[in-house]
Amino acid sequence: MIEPYTLAVPQADLDDLHDRLARTRWPEEEPGEGYGLPLARTRELVARWRAFDWRAQEAALNTWPQSTTVIDGQRVHFLHVRSPRADALPLVLTHGWPSSVLDFLDVIEPLSRDFHLVIPSVPGFGPSGPTRDRGWGVDRVARAWAVLMDRLGYRRYGAQGGDWGSGITRALGAVAPDAVVGAHVNYLPTPPPASTAGLSAQDVERVAAIRRFLVQRPGYQVMHQTRPQTVAYGITDSPVGLLGWVGDKFCEWLDPASEVDDDRLIATVAMYWLTGTAGSALRIARETAGGVPPCPVPLGVAVFARDIILPVRGIAEELYDVRRWTEFDRGGHFPALEAPELLVEDVRAFFAGLR
Repeated sequence: MIEPYTLAVPQADLDDLHDRLARTRWPEEEPGEGYGLPLARTRELVARWRAFDWRAQEAALNTWPQSTTVIDGQRVHFLHVRSPRADALPLVLTHGWPSSVLDFLDVIEPLSRDFHLVIPSVPGFGPSGPTRDRGWGVDRVARAWAVLMDRLGYRRYGAQGGDWGSGITRALGAVAPDAVVGAHVNYLPTPPPASTAGLSAQDVERVAAIRRFLVQRPGYQVMHQTRPQTVAYGITDSPVGLLGWVGDKFCEWLDPASEVDDDRLIATVAMYWLTGTAGSALRIARETAGGVPPCPVPLGVAVFARDIILPVRGIAEELYDVRRWTEFDRGGHFPALEAPELLVEDVRAFFAGLR
């Protein structure tokens, strides 16, 4: 069963949030750079959050038709925007962490000119609500997406995603290869090779960065994969704790040249807070221990210059059927927010040859 959905947070929840923000217990000033999100910056964001118009954010999302359905015992929220184009290809867009369906607001209208869009909230995130059982890694989410697309009557479709959405997109190609015509990703971790012989200077630099990332794994990643519940207590009880945890990565992963308004960060944090999914959104890292299954369908890769790590094309081509590879000289980990026009045109170009 598919039921219509409208995002409408109870006013009591907004009042409670404002009260908690007003009673923030602040830490001492950090002793210098490199200790995390700076205190002055966090105070600035909290002041912005206290004045933030959540109702306007709700209205922006509610402009687009939304529904919920239950798949594998879990509520799944999704936007479903049909294209006026008669031969439009269905396309499922998947977000990652720390993101939500709000990331896609700037790409819905241009992409819907050519695609029927299905934009689900990953189980454990946003209006899909917290997960209630274990096992919601990328493979199980991908299987849920295959059920969702079939339930909507789509037998052939494309998939696109970044961050965890990239893993889910590739997993969807693996679990439904007869339905997925192609997978487009804007984040693609590639394993470092045993030798860099024959690689370009640029690729040697990328391999070195990947190795550093694997050796010096970020603390947030270790905690998500090993102790997500421990983190959940603090970020579920304190809105400023959540803002610090999400905001630290959000600000770090943006291209410094990107002009992304602070309200986009606050909207994302508020979505986690107001839907009670700050903690459950972390579990996907713990529950994807097996990695992403091989993806047999055609792959398109958009590489944004300031992303966390950058893929090596030669390695990717050994693992995937790469049909399109685009290198952009700007943009970071959130291209739907930072460079929506670039992402839209690359998605269009990739799927143009797969219809």
